[in-house]
Amino acid sequence: MTASVDSASRKNAERWRWLLYVGLAIVGALLTLVGARAHQKATDEANFRKLIDSFCAAWSTGTAEAPAKFHAKDNDLIFYDAAPFAYHGWKEFHDGVQKEFLENASEIKLTAGKDLKVNRCGMIAWTIVPMHLTEKSKNGKTTEMDLRYIGFWEKRGAGWVLVHDHLSAPASGS
Repeated sequence: MTASVDSASRKNAERWRWLLYVGLAIVGALLTLVGARAHQKATDEANFRKLIDSFCAAWSTGTAEAPAKFHAKDNDLIFYDAAPFAYHGWKEFHDGVQKEFLENASEIKLTAGKDLKVNRCGMIAWTIVPMHLTEKSKNGKTTEMDLRYIGFWEKRGAGWVLVHDHLSAPASGS
């Protein structure tokens, strides 16, 4: 009887030891996953900070050609702007912004605020950032405007391109 109790105790100890190893392996895997996710988030924030700053610098050139590299060229995309309400497809966006804003400006400076929020889900990311626009018109008038910007990015090939963006200004007096 002692031999069978001793054998049962040994089997029970082996089960607990096996469960302990499995539990430690699961905890290790979860810690690795959490660490990898935190690293990806930090990398995404740094990459999108560079992308947003380059995007603003491109618009600050005063032509719609420079920021073209940041936008997908699909015809069915919609871009929301301060005015008019929406552009359908890159060509309409390019031509509309060039005519409505850029042709009348002698100088434009668009800068992204420090409060950049990046959310990513696989091959899609969205960025939220306040921006500031300074526009000097050809007639000498200077306009300063705080803006809200949301960009939806899609990973295509090695890079990210905008598939939708939304630019808005707070209502006057707010």
